[in-house]
Amino acid sequence: DLFFDPAIHSETYCNTSSKEVRISPIYLLSNLLMPLKIAYMKNIFNCLIALILAIPAFSQTGTQAVPEHGKHTVQNQAPLDPKLAEVIKSIEAKMLTVDGGNFTMGCNNPADTECVGWEKPRHTVTIKSFKMSKYDVTQKEWKALMGTTPSGKYCAECPVVNVTWFDAQMFINKLNQLTEKNYRLPTEAEWEYAAKGGNKGHGYIYAGSNDPSTVAWYDSTMSKGIHSVGEKKPNELGIFDLSGEGWQWCSDWFNDKFYSNSPSNNPSGPAVATKDRVLRGGSWWGPRRDCRVANRDKFPPESKDDDVGFRLVRN
Repeated sequence: DLFFDPAIHSETYCNTSSKEVRISPIYLLSNLLMPLKIAYMKNIFNCLIALILAIPAFSQTGTQAVPEHGKHTVQNQAPLDPKLAEVIKSIEAKMLTVDGGNFTMGCNNPADTECVGWEKPRHTVTIKSFKMSKYDVTQKEWKALMGTTPSGKYCAECPVVNVTWFDAQMFINKLNQLTEKNYRLPTEAEWEYAAKGGNKGHGYIYAGSNDPSTVAWYDSTMSKGIHSVGEKKPNELGIFDLSGEGWQWCSDWFNDKFYSNSPSNNPSGPAVATKDRVLRGGSWWGPRRDCRVANRDKFPPESKDDDVGFRLVRN
């Protein structure tokens, strides 16, 4: 019971002069706590009233479907701007399938006499199938998603450059939110496998040829800046500008001894972080030797330069 009956909790004593009544401590405590009990009952009553009044609001709120198998879904998302939707559609249309297979990673071409220590030892690697964009991410694509033009003078079909590794991740995260796909940077092994032509490769020194001038922009081609994507010939897979034009970020940390203990199946770089991420491909102002498919370079992930961009892959 919420209340106490004083008749129950009192004790009576009789003598010749008066009637003595002793009040139980429980009775006294009950009366002292009475205001708190009343407030408690009022709170319960107020909560019930609030729930009743909230029913119409709940009935007007849309329900959100439970995601299946961990797939991210967004309910009632506003339609994409038509121009942005067109750009996103064009990004997906440029993704080419790179069938998996085995290849020799590192400096494996006897004609390539410019290998350095961190390109060795050569070793066999197995790569599972994936998709890679036939072009670098362009300034038009970057501007459509990020709303900025980090590359200086705007050139819609030129690769976006002057972006850090972290900038590239921000672009990819936003693209994945809009498309619900799994775009990412290539691993170093995926990049080299694709640059060497995958399972269609002919063992070229550069991506698609032993003559760098046909497939790459670099210092000896009188290149005075970044060029529109796809102006040189593609490699065996139909992918452009894997040699020259601009350095491309990979997902891996850089370790100059990694090839000595690299896993043979789908390596993703050192497990322990270093101060640099991997760069691949060479650039428009660099020397010819940088454009070799076996060439490796490194760069701090928080740094940027006017010849550093990136390319998309996805599973």
